[in-house]
Amino acid sequence: MFSEINFIQPWIGVRNFAQAAVIKLILQLDGKITIYQQMNHVLMPWFGIDIGGTLVKLVYFEPTDERVNSVPEAETTRKIRHYLLSKTAYGDSGVRDVKLQLEDQKINGRTGTLHFIRFPTSNMPGFIALTKSKGLAPNSSTVCATGGGAHKYDSACQSLSLKFKKMDELHTLISGIQYILKHNSLEAFYYTNPLDNETCKSEFLTSRVDPPYLVVNVGSGVSILAVAEDHSFRRVSGTSLGGGTFHGLCCLLTGCETFEQALELASLGENNKVDKLVGDIYGGDYAPFNLKASTVASSFGNMIHPEKQKQTTKEDLASSALVSITYNIASLSFLCARIEKLKTILFVGNFFRINSISMRHIAHALAYWSENKVKALFMRHEGYFGAVGCLLNLTSADGNDNVEEANRDLPSKN
Repeated sequence: MFSEINFIQPWIGVRNFAQAAVIKLILQLDGKITIYQQMNHVLMPWFGIDIGGTLVKLVYFEPTDERVNSVPEAETTRKIRHYLLSKTAYGDSGVRDVKLQLEDQKINGRTGTLHFIRFPTSNMPGFIALTKSKGLAPNSSTVCATGGGAHKYDSACQSLSLKFKKMDELHTLISGIQYILKHNSLEAFYYTNPLDNETCKSEFLTSRVDPPYLVVNVGSGVSILAVAEDHSFRRVSGTSLGGGTFHGLCCLLTGCETFEQALELASLGENNKVDKLVGDIYGGDYAPFNLKASTVASSFGNMIHPEKQKQTTKEDLASSALVSITYNIASLSFLCARIEKLKTILFVGNFFRINSISMRHIAHALAYWSENKVKALFMRHEGYFGAVGCLLNLTSADGNDNVEEANRDLPSKN
């Protein structure tokens, strides 16, 4: 009969005495030595979390295979599964995006379903309190987190007895994008006839999306990354004028509160009542430069006239704010793509959630400016890629991203 210490020594991946004892018990009950793969697994549950300036995005891996790692781990997993999957809404603002879940995902030797959950960052303290009250934070579990809130809420999360591992948000973004593109054939899509309400439609891209390409991540602000053929990347530009700008302007101009309310107002308004158009200046098209009369010449340009101010509605103001921010993002993205000599641009981020208006305007602008040589692609999982990248890092042997090709550590060219 070997001692407990002798039992631990051959299993390099075992992290502590208690874990070794549990594994020994399972071996005795099971009578099998097929458990060796478990030694490289971090404890369940597996989460990745991206704490942004406006939204928290959380990805949860629900194991669906029958293998159980350890008795306490299984109990925690059952608790979390029951709480998260018994509902699609949590409180007033937490949402599980059921349509986005990905089944039969194989990660680090386990098979399961990826679930995608979001809630406002302002509710992060409530999320921490809920985690405590429901007993959903087992001791010694590790959570990989990214985004500015990963630093802001570090001490609060440590109060849960969690190991809070902060990840670089650009690395997690790119690794998350590459994983989802590889494992979800219905991910990237594009628009045809984007500004024609009768014939416009979105279609999934049937071919693989491989680098090089440009990634435009639009959240509260905007970051633009050039991804090379060897999967290395660098940040080439960005702007402070992003989704947070649109939301903030709408709160000031219309009295709305949520991003969803701002988008709803914008969908009902007409920006041409607020913006000065080419036709307002030239009386029609500006033929020498192929500018149609409907082209925006000056965002909010008509608001210098008191009589036109009286004719506008809050819906019109929201529409102008959205179009202004959207075309600024499109213009900067196009210029970066031209400088980097790239023909594909991936637009990601929660700015595009339920925001077909911006996607259609961007698709139109890029097709027009590039003479259809640059393609605008959008992604179903919009703002979840950073959280996916965190989960991959968590499950890949304590952060050594070498479990599978999609998870590998991505070099950054500064």
